[in-house]
Amino acid sequence: MAKDSKPRRPRAETPKGFRDYFGAEVTERKAMLDRIAAVYHRHGFDALETSGVETVEALGKFLPDVDRPNAGVFAWQEEAVPGIGKGDGGAGDWLALRYDLTAPLARVAAQYRNDLPFPYRRYAMGPVWRNEKPGPGRYRQFYQCDADTVGAASVAADAEIIAMLADALEAAGISRGDYLVRVNNRKVLNGVMEAAQVGADQAADVLRQIDKFDKVGADGVRALLTTGRTDASGAEIEGVGLTPAQAEPVLAFLTSRRDTTSATLTNLRAAVGASAIGADGVDELAQIAALLDAMGLGPDRVVIDPSVVRGLGYYTGPVFEAELTFEIRDDKGRTRQFGSVAGGGRYDDLVERFTGQKVPATGVSIGVDRLLAALHEKGLAGADSAGPVVVTVMDRDRMAEYQAMAAELRAAGIRAEVYLGNPKNFGNQLKYADRRGAPVAIIQGADESARGVVQVKDLILGARIAAEASVEEWKSQPAQVEVPRPDMVGAVRDMLAR
Repeated sequence: MAKDSKPRRPRAETPKGFRDYFGAEVTERKAMLDRIAAVYHRHGFDALETSGVETVEALGKFLPDVDRPNAGVFAWQEEAVPGIGKGDGGAGDWLALRYDLTAPLARVAAQYRNDLPFPYRRYAMGPVWRNEKPGPGRYRQFYQCDADTVGAASVAADAEIIAMLADALEAAGISRGDYLVRVNNRKVLNGVMEAAQVGADQAADVLRQIDKFDKVGADGVRALLTTGRTDASGAEIEGVGLTPAQAEPVLAFLTSRRDTTSATLTNLRAAVGASAIGADGVDELAQIAALLDAMGLGPDRVVIDPSVVRGLGYYTGPVFEAELTFEIRDDKGRTRQFGSVAGGGRYDDLVERFTGQKVPATGVSIGVDRLLAALHEKGLAGADSAGPVVVTVMDRDRMAEYQAMAAELRAAGIRAEVYLGNPKNFGNQLKYADRRGAPVAIIQGADESARGVVQVKDLILGARIAAEASVEEWKSQPAQVEVPRPDMVGAVRDMLAR
């Protein structure tokens, strides 16, 4: 008889494409999202939380350019439940983790259309999941932060979203001059395609080449639209096949931006030619520019920029991106602009899938991880990530007193905890405090207790003194002070302020 083999232990590792978030990462993200939420709330938007699971049917065609309805998502089929028809929560429905926060909004707007106030303004923040190949910095679960208005056809709704986006970036910590919201209109782009006589079979390819304008410039896009080009590596890139005459309206459109909004709009009108939809798009951009100007958003914060091409197929009108304009240095010492951290636009056809009726909508999505990374680059994140004050344990029999100290600190609004490991080695307690990022430690042994005092140790100053301070500095700024027990909270507060 074979010996029983031991059961295989599970591997302690995160699945590919996922990651864990600890302490400061979680609190920093929450703090940033709270500041953004406060801006949305001031603008009259209501919070909405939807289920993390949607039907694949509800997610529909708005998955990332795929033909199969469950490609790109984590999906599964429910077992059939006798007596329950499909669409009633069972009987073989395909379900999926939500891919974004926009498709759930469309479902909510349709499902509760008789109960919600329209136009309906909502913001939502939370994780989304994508079943895509992971890579460096590319995860299958990440946070999104969206704000949308459903039921408003006026471009005043688009202007409001754009203004709110600028306010949100500043509330998050991005200074004016370090960001720019760039605005375009898909109607203008459609008008240019019409003026250039671009066929339906070429439209998607033309859009892809237009999107490369910032990287390859006007001449590069001209080559990509016509016969093709050779890239920096020597690879031959096939062109779309437009004639030079067809490419000209597209290039005129891309290069129409000028120093003033009025000059840019004049150039755009010339680029769309006789196209009615193009002219309509330029008129909408003019209205948005006037509304933004009335709200105090000048060209230092928002500009009309024809090179903005949002890739998602459901945008039907104004589109916009928020780009951070400061430079960062990569691992190889090269500098580049940080790039886009948010984008959005008008998507008037989304809710129609559920109701059969046109429902106008516009919104924006902020890339939470990218914006948080930008705040780190600017040194604007991590300041509030200090650990708790650690009350050390010198005598196990006096645990109640140590807990009372921590409770007193917490009652004063100071983050604090008692060391709960083995107290025999005091050095280990200080090592623990260091790993926790604790700024201060409280020490009270039998002698201090008998005298009614505590030792308050500045761990941050102590580390600096140990590393670099002179003897004179050490004497003038002692890292540890003895104070009467009733003065403990005040002494800790003074150290934290220092």
